[in-house]
Formats: sequence, structure tokens, C-alpha cells
Amino acid sequence: MSQVLVAMSGGVDSSVAAAMLVESGYDVVGVTMKTFCYSETPNHGKTCCGLDGITDAKRVAAGLGIPHYVFDVEEDFTRDVIDDFVREYARGRTPNPCVRCNSNTKFRDLMKRGQALGCDRIASGHYVRIKHMERSSALLRGRDQTKDQSYFLWGLPVDLLPHLLFPVGELTKDMVRAHAQSLGLVTAEKPESQEICFVPTGNYRDLLRGRLESHPALDPGQIVRRDGQVIGEHAGYAGFTVGQRKGLGGGFTEPMFVLDILPDTREVVVGTQDELYQDTVVVEELNWLTDPPRIGTAVLVQLRYRAAPASATVKVLNDKLILALLEPQAAVTPGQSAVLFDGDRMIGGGRITEAAPLPVSVSDHLLP
Repeated sequence: MSQVLVAMSGGVDSSVAAAMLVESGYDVVGVTMKTFCYSETPNHGKTCCGLDGITDAKRVAAGLGIPHYVFDVEEDFTRDVIDDFVREYARGRTPNPCVRCNSNTKFRDLMKRGQALGCDRIASGHYVRIKHMERSSALLRGRDQTKDQSYFLWGLPVDLLPHLLFPVGELTKDMVRAHAQSLGLVTAEKPESQEICFVPTGNYRDLLRGRLESHPALDPGQIVRRDGQVIGEHAGYAGFTVGQRKGLGGGFTEPMFVLDILPDTREVVVGTQDELYQDTVVVEELNWLTDPPRIGTAVLVQLRYRAAPASATVKVLNDKLILALLEPQAAVTPGQSAVLFDGDRMIGGGRITEAAPLPVSVSDHLLP
């Protein structure tokens, strides 16, 4: 059996992933990544990959009889994840830092470090499946559809796929906890971490204020309708995301939602629920895990982590992807991911940069 480096966050999923690999006869090495310095923040030990996570991962590794290391990846993580997070909010977009972490730090960088330790495979506790074939590897949705985490992995370098293992991908969460309990793992009853790991206060605006300082994203601006009518003021557009309802004030005849954020004018555009629905999605920063789809191909696209996949048709594909949705979708958000599937198999994905209602002209984007 080959040597496998297992990313251990200190949670139950990665603990069971490591245990399953040991049971299968692999030579397992556990590693926890120190991604951020929490020493000057409250409750820093409680956050994912904080001090408690490192301690719990070490205890699990000791119980399994495997070595455990802590890799300090703060510099790379800050560059690839935190700085990107701040830039995206400054642009009026809503980023997903877990996608950036998985695309860079958690797998790409771990592979490099693992190879230095003699490991030729990387494993994690993600609820996804991978099928290794003779000439390629396919990334599939997790068997438990309620826990499937494939949405976060579209940015993986395709050449890494043959080196990846996802032991819990065939299990449900209940099965994972039961296995942890049967082994007496200290993480068996540990609750899931919900916060962004580098925002231990739970409020991402605290991080933005600390890093953006006097940026216009934190300056007051106007809340407007699509026609330019001013209906209120805000304290900084970085505090808003498409689809948001809270924080817009009252006095409207029907509920209002954020439709768009315009950094150049510092305006937050709002409208009714009907105005939230879009038919066309523009996607950039593309990454393909299979051959890219052809123009005219029907695909399934997932536009948010918890969203059901929507049917769409590829209208344009060059340096950007333009999708026509079969049915309009609400709150399609720039900065979030659009992930394409063929059944359960992931095709690839990218970042949403724009959404618009049909009819929309795509003739200027079409390949000759």
C-alpha cells in the first residue's frame, strides 16, 4: 500500500477518513494546517484549524497510531484565500473562501509537502467520491446528497485527481459518527464548524474593516432602485450581498432584496423578489476536470452550495462561459461558484461574474 497524507482538521469527518485508511492497510500520515494566527482574537482556539482542532487531530492520530504534523501555511493561505476574500468584497462580489482554500492550500500545496514526506496520495474528509480509471479520474457527488461537498472542489488541478482519496464519500454523516463512536475517537460527538476559519468573531465585516481601512467599500452610499430612484442610504456596500433582505430599511409596500452592487458609484441596487430571478449566467476563471462542454450542450449547474442543480445550455465558451438557464434562478451572485455536472460527475466550474434576465445578446461573445 502507498503512503497517504490525510488532511486532519480536528473534526469527525477527517478523523474517520484517517481511520478508514488505516483499516484499509494504507501507510497514513496525518497533517493539520495552521492557516491563520488567532492569538489576538477572542475564542481563537475554538475555530476550525485553531488550537482545539490541532489538539484533537493530534489525539486522534495518536489513538490510530499514525504520525501527525502541523504545517504552517499562513503565508500561502493569506495570499491565496484571505487577500482574495477581501479583494472580492471590495469589488462588490461575494466570495467563497472554501473553494479558494481547496483549490490551492488544502490540496495543491499539501501535495507538494506530502511528496517531500514520501506520500504519493492526499486524502480528506470531504463528502465526495472519486473514481479512478485507467486513463483518468472522475470526481463524483457524495453518496449522501444532504452532505455532498463537491461544489467546493471544482477548482482542483485536474492533474491532482489521480492522487486523491475521499474515504467518507460513500457514507452518510450518521454512519461517520457511528464509526467514530465504535473506534472511541475523541471527535465522535464534536459539532460541525460553521464559521469562516479566519473570521473567528463570526462577522466578516470585522476582517474587512481591519484590512480595507479607508476603502470606498466601507464608505456610506445610496440604496437605489433599478431606475435610479434613491430610497435610502447604507454604511458601506461591503456589508451586502445579492439576495440579502435585512438591513435595507422599511416602509416598502413589498419586501425588498439586494439585486446588484455597483462599486464605482457605491450604490446598492434593490428590488422585489420577482426582480431577483435571472436567466443568463456569465462565468470566468474556468477550470475543467473533464473535456469542456461544447456550445449547445445541456448541463446541470449548481449556483450555490445548498442550491439544487439547474438545467442550462452552454451558449458561449472561450475565456468565459455563458449559460442560458432553462428556468430563471433567484439571487445568482457574482463571486459565488457555478459548478457544472453531467449527472453525478463534475465537469468543472468557475466564478460567476454576471447574471442577467433574458433576452440577452451573446452575439458579441460567440466564437467565429
